[in-house]
Amino acid sequence: MAIIDVTDLTKSYSGKTILDGVSFSVEQGEIFGILGPNGAGKTTAVECVEGLRRPDGGTIRVLGLDPHRDRTIRERIGVQLQQTQLPENIKVAEALDLYASFYGKPADWRRLLDQWGLTEHRNARFGKLSGGQKQRLFIALALVGAPTVAFLDELTTGLDPQARRATWEHIKRIRDTGVTTVLVSHFMDEVEELCDRVAVIDRGRVIAVDTPTGLIERAGGRQQMRFTLPIDATGDPIALLADLPGVSEVSVDGRHVTVAGTDDFVTTVTASLARHGLPVTELRIDSRSLEDAFIALTGHSLTIDQ
Repeated sequence: MAIIDVTDLTKSYSGKTILDGVSFSVEQGEIFGILGPNGAGKTTAVECVEGLRRPDGGTIRVLGLDPHRDRTIRERIGVQLQQTQLPENIKVAEALDLYASFYGKPADWRRLLDQWGLTEHRNARFGKLSGGQKQRLFIALALVGAPTVAFLDELTTGLDPQARRATWEHIKRIRDTGVTTVLVSHFMDEVEELCDRVAVIDRGRVIAVDTPTGLIERAGGRQQMRFTLPIDATGDPIALLADLPGVSEVSVDGRHVTVAGTDDFVTTVTASLARHGLPVTELRIDSRSLEDAFIALTGHSLTIDQ
């Protein structure tokens, strides 16, 4: 069942097109990623879906409702904005109590304190919290309305690696509670780790929608394997390996061999080496990545200045 259905969404500002026919759907219970460089239109698209911005064209349905015509949808979604701040002196418990008052049937915010490791910080002021503690509070605030869908926009920007990893575990826990999650990010590793499916947005267009693995396969991302042949090895590795299924390139530098390919070429190459009695050392396999797929799909890296 599609929880969110977006078709031909368009949006412009001052004559500049920000969204150009964006379409995607989000299924119940999944973590759906929206991936793209800064300025690609990710946040604008999500804010239109949340009902915070009015699109110029296209249709949006969230839980079967138009978020711009049916304001009751706000009771059923939770939002963590890209730029989120609270008064420096507000206490953690005060913030949760305040946000809970905005909903007719909120979650128990005291339970959220415990679930997100904030109980011991309940009387701490927002300005005194660490980056990771603030992010946990923002997640709790997004969930205090007991939403069916949660939107998390660039949740881990500015966090150190340890805090980012911890936040990833929190996001997985949101899915485990049955909440459908839309995650906006420009971090490849984050999307690859967390998302069931991903919409790649570039220059206001959806380039592809698929699982992270599916995107890598669709983009024809290559793997490389590197190894060293024994000193007494005879024969030509290029002649031996170049015509094997899935192999696209073989290069040799002395005893060091690099083989690139697609599909299950690694198994094919290692089996051929074994059949010819060629034990190898220093074997390394460089896996295909979502970054490789993004470059293949868009023609540039994720860090392009939009």
